[in-house]
Amino acid sequence: MLHLFLDDRPWFRAKNHGYGAGLPIAWQGWAMLAAHLALIAGVTALLRGHPVVTVTLVILAAIAPMPLYRARTEGGWHWRSGGRAEEKRPRNGRRK
Repeated sequence: MLHLFLDDRPWFRAKNHGYGAGLPIAWQGWAMLAAHLALIAGVTALLRGHPVVTVTLVILAAIAPMPLYRARTEGGWHWRSGGRAEEKRPRNGRRK
């Protein structure tokens, strides 16, 4: 079962616009996203009466898996401006 998590295939699609990961494209990505959301919801529910601790732990829980999201996104993370943005712009810099 461990070999399913150690393959090199991407789990997340790259975003068309902006920076970061898009939606999952493999079951491992969906499982990771579900576990990530469950972790944040669980921290929030368990520490409901302590707002400062809750906010701190929710921020940490939100940031902690980002290296794994980045490593499993097809094409990696870099700024994307919609694919063929250069072809849509006129070459002389003027709009039609």
